[in-house]
Amino acid sequence: IAMEIPMPAPICLIENSPAGELRVQQEALQVLAEISQPVVVVGIAGLYRTGKSYLMNKLASKRTGFSLGSTVQSHTKGIWMWCLPHPRRAGHTLVLLDTEGLGDVEKGDAKNDTWIFALAVLLSSTLVYNSMGTINQQAMDQLHYVTELTERIKVKAAGRGSRQDGEDSAEFVRFFPAFVWAVRDFTLQLELDGREITEDEYLENGLKLKPGSSRQAQLFNLPRECIRQFFPAWKCFVFVQPAGRRDLARLEELREDELEPEFRQQVTQFCRHVWETSKPKTIPGGHPLGRGTLGSTWLMGCWGPLAPLWPQGRELSGSLGQGMGHEAFPLQLRCPLSPQDKLDSKRAELCRRNEVASSDRCTAALMELSQELEERVCEGSYSVPGGYQRLLADQREMVEKYQLVPGKGIMAAEVLQEFLKSKETVAQAVLQTDQSLTDRQREIEAERARAEAAEREAQLSQEMQAKTEQLLQDQERSHQEHVRQLTAKMEEDRRQLLAEQQGALALKLQEQERVLREGFRGEAARLEQQMQNLRQEMNRPRRSGCVVC
Repeated sequence: IAMEIPMPAPICLIENSPAGELRVQQEALQVLAEISQPVVVVGIAGLYRTGKSYLMNKLASKRTGFSLGSTVQSHTKGIWMWCLPHPRRAGHTLVLLDTEGLGDVEKGDAKNDTWIFALAVLLSSTLVYNSMGTINQQAMDQLHYVTELTERIKVKAAGRGSRQDGEDSAEFVRFFPAFVWAVRDFTLQLELDGREITEDEYLENGLKLKPGSSRQAQLFNLPRECIRQFFPAWKCFVFVQPAGRRDLARLEELREDELEPEFRQQVTQFCRHVWETSKPKTIPGGHPLGRGTLGSTWLMGCWGPLAPLWPQGRELSGSLGQGMGHEAFPLQLRCPLSPQDKLDSKRAELCRRNEVASSDRCTAALMELSQELEERVCEGSYSVPGGYQRLLADQREMVEKYQLVPGKGIMAAEVLQEFLKSKETVAQAVLQTDQSLTDRQREIEAERARAEAAEREAQLSQEMQAKTEQLLQDQERSHQEHVRQLTAKMEEDRRQLLAEQQGALALKLQEQERVLREGFRGEAARLEQQMQNLRQEMNRPRRSGCVVC
C-alpha cells in the first residue's frame, strides 16, 4: 500500500472466531509489510456498545470507517486496523486499532476478552480505555483485564525464581503504552472539595489508594496500582452525550452542527492530544517499528510477554509461521536477519545466479561454435589420413572464436575446460585411426594432448584460486563490516535499554512522590527498593557478548 494513498477502509487484523480462536489475517500482514515509515499505533478498548469506533473514526479524520453499529449487540469482532498518513507527524503512519467490545453477555467468555485486551495493550503505543458515566469503583473493576494480565505475568516471572521485587513493573513500563481514559456521557461537574478541577485531576483522584491491608483494600487498590505503576503516562478526557437519545443510533450520519458543541470541542481536544503526544511504536529494546520491520515482527515482538501465558489449546494462527504450539504459545518466534545478514544472503544469491547465467551463456556459445565441427565428426570427415591435425586446427579455431565472444562471465574458463575434456575421447579415436601417422607420431601427439590438457587444468586452477582469494577478501571485508554494524547495534541497544530504564525510574519516582503525599509510607519504601534495584541494574557492567558466530 502506498502511504500517499490511504486505505479506503479498515481491515481485520486479528479475527476472533465463534470458537474463541484468534487468527492473524494475511491481508493485514501484507499491508503492514509494505509500510516503510515509522508507525504510531493507537488502540482502543472498553466495554461493548460504548462508542469506541466513533472516536477511532474521528482520529482517522473520517465520518465513517470503523463500524459503529446501533444495537445492544457487540458490533466489532476481533481487532480491526486502519493505516493512514499521520496528520501531525510527516513521514509517519498512523495505525488505528479498534478492538472487540469487552463484556458481551452473548459471548460469555471472559478469558477471550482478557486476550483481546492484552493484545490491545501490547500492540499499541497509546491505549484509549473507553468507559461510560464516571470514574468510580465499577469502572475500576472493569479494568480487571489489565490487572489479570499483570498479575499473571508477575506470577510467571516470580516462578522463575531469579527476579527481584520491582523488576516486573519496570519491565511493564518498557512495553506498556501511554494510557488515555475516555469517560463517555459524563454528566457530573468537575469539582472536588468545592473547587474546580481538571480532567487529569479527576483521574488522579480516582486513582488514589485506600490505606490498610485488608482484602477489601487490596481489591480496591489493585487496578489503581496497575495504572499507576505500569503505564508510563496517563491522561483523562470526559465527553458529554454527543446528541439527543433519538439521534444516537445514527451518530455517523449526523452533521457536525447537529452534535452538541461541547462534545465537538471535547473530541477536538482528544484528537489533538492523541495525535501530538502518541509516540512511534517500539518493540522491546526500544527499536522503532517501520522501515521494513512491521508485520510479523511487530506482532511477534509485542506478543513476547504473553508467551508463557497463552492458554492451552488456543491457537493464534495465520501467516506468522508453521508448527503452531498448543502448550505454551502458538507462535514460533523467529529472529529477523540483521541488515548485514540480509546483505550477505543477497550477495550469495546474486553470485549463484551470475554463475548460472554465465554457465548457460558459455555453454550456448560453445554449442553454436562447435556445431560445424560436430557435423564433420559425424560425417567421418576426420577419419582420413591427416584428419587428426585437421581436427586440432578446427578445435583451435573454435576456441579462438569462443574467446572473442563478449559477456561470457566468470564461468568462461571452467565451461571451456569441461567442454574440451568431453571431446578428448573423439580426438583420441581420430588420432588412432589416422593412417598418415606412425606409431611414434601417435605417441607424441597423445603426449602433447595430455600436456595441453594439463596446462589448461593448471591455468583453470590458477583462475579458481584467484577467484577464491577474491571471495575470501570480500568475505573478510563483509565480516569486518558485520562486526562494525553489530558493535554499533550493541551500543545502540545499550543506549536504548538505558533510556528505557531511566524512563521506568522516573515513573517510579513520580509514583513514590504520589504515595508519600497520600501517606502510604510503606508503599513508598517498597518503591524505593524497586528504584534501588533499577539503579543497580543500570550500573551493572554489560557483557560485551559475542558479535560474531
